[in-house]
Amino acid sequence: MTRLLEGKVALVTGAGRGIGREHALMLAEHGAKVVVNDLGGDQFGAGADVTPAAEVVEAITSAGGSAVINGGNVASFDDAGAMVQQAVDTFGDINIVVNNAGILRDRMVFSMSESDWDAVMAVHLKGTFGPSHHAAVYWRNKAKSGEDTYGRIINTASPSGIYGNVGQTNYGAAKAGIAAFTVIAAQELVRYGVTVNCLAPTAWSRLTAPLMGGDEATEELKDSIDPRWIAVTTAWLASPEAANVTGRVFDIRGEQLGIAEGWHLGPVEVQPDNPAELGPVMAKLMAEARLNANMAGKDHQGLGFPSQSI
Repeated sequence: MTRLLEGKVALVTGAGRGIGREHALMLAEHGAKVVVNDLGGDQFGAGADVTPAAEVVEAITSAGGSAVINGGNVASFDDAGAMVQQAVDTFGDINIVVNNAGILRDRMVFSMSESDWDAVMAVHLKGTFGPSHHAAVYWRNKAKSGEDTYGRIINTASPSGIYGNVGQTNYGAAKAGIAAFTVIAAQELVRYGVTVNCLAPTAWSRLTAPLMGGDEATEELKDSIDPRWIAVTTAWLASPEAANVTGRVFDIRGEQLGIAEGWHLGPVEVQPDNPAELGPVMAKLMAEARLNANMAGKDHQGLGFPSQSI
């Protein structure tokens, strides 16, 4: 088998279970040395247990790979820095950062507490910034000193963040922020030989299972969206083959791999300076503009949405 990542060093956050576990295993299978980070909390962000991360490390080392445990909290800026430093201290470098750690605290906006909002933002959005920042500082310093750099940041958004999903204003807003962070960080880091890309995955995991039928879900469904499919794209994006791919958001649903194309300016009109006269202009714009995509990333065709729907 061709190994895409021979000798590379990777940090994967939230790597104890689900998608993160598959990321770590796939990167190791392709030759990367892996820092397996997982605080080990529950799906709501409570508690801590390094057992899942230890099991992933054992699976990698038993297969002949190299991996170490990190039990840090991605929402802590200092812990994020320690993860990156652990990679450098243990394996001599860091080349790949996969920001995957996440929690859910789904509520309708009128039922959501401040702590529900803050916890999700901390893990997802700050938890993407922290490891990315510390790795970017490391790569920039190497580049400025004349050393060759090899940097890959792969973030994790969600269809909820780029298309929208009821009950997830906190999660969706954080994931939309991660997509925007990806696009901008890609522009900032390209000069240092660093690519930044983003995944919007649909996969079976402990976070998504309750949203996909739970115990009633069929094995066929689970297999069709096995998290290993997400890791396939990650391993390729982390490889030298992806040197010219940056600032992209990839929608992955099992075998289906697509690129989410982001916001584009639609129809344009000249507005009057009197809001009382704006109605006809707005009606024309609304009639000509595409509706927002559904959770499949497609138009709401045939679903009975009115032309004025937002």
